[in-house]
Amino acid sequence: MSKPRKMLGSANAPYILSLMRLIDTQSKATIASWCMDYAEAHILPIFEKRCPGDDRPSWRLPPRGSWLAPLCARGGGKKKLPEVRQIILHECHAAAREFDGKPAAQAAARACGQASACFHTPTHSLGLAFYGAAAIAYDRVGLDETPEVYDQIAAEECAKMAAALRAVAVEDESNPAKINWGC
Repeated sequence: MSKPRKMLGSANAPYILSLMRLIDTQSKATIASWCMDYAEAHILPIFEKRCPGDDRPSWRLPPRGSWLAPLCARGGGKKKLPEVRQIILHECHAAAREFDGKPAAQAAARACGQASACFHTPTHSLGLAFYGAAAIAYDRVGLDETPEVYDQIAAEECAKMAAALRAVAVEDESNPAKINWGC
């Protein structure tokens, strides 16, 4: 592979469409918690392995108690939405831009930023899928595999993400997120 792709997968791949249908059935709070938990358990370790001592993505994932839970409960939070959005989207992606020579770390930082931003817009959950698949693939097999190998890893990882969401999904959710995927 001459230059690694930032993301793996396609918006019209069957595994992405299936994941989108499942996400559509859940509340913003469930989607956000699932994304952050998945990123913290499966994606963040890749970043930490590749960039030891750099905690920028990690301190953005766990603070659910300080701002996510109150926001999701509509009770307000300690931080206002524009401030949180600025921290998550801009700083995580700024960190990612610094790692051009480390595609697994770069994709992991972006995936963590997207996962953390799901409380704001659930469509960011696809960022977890696309960037997360890239982080896992580049960490697992490096940069010299065929497109088919990367596509297979992306499909497998999205299946794991869907299984993790099903495990926390609220059956017959009464307040599903209203998502306009735009893809």
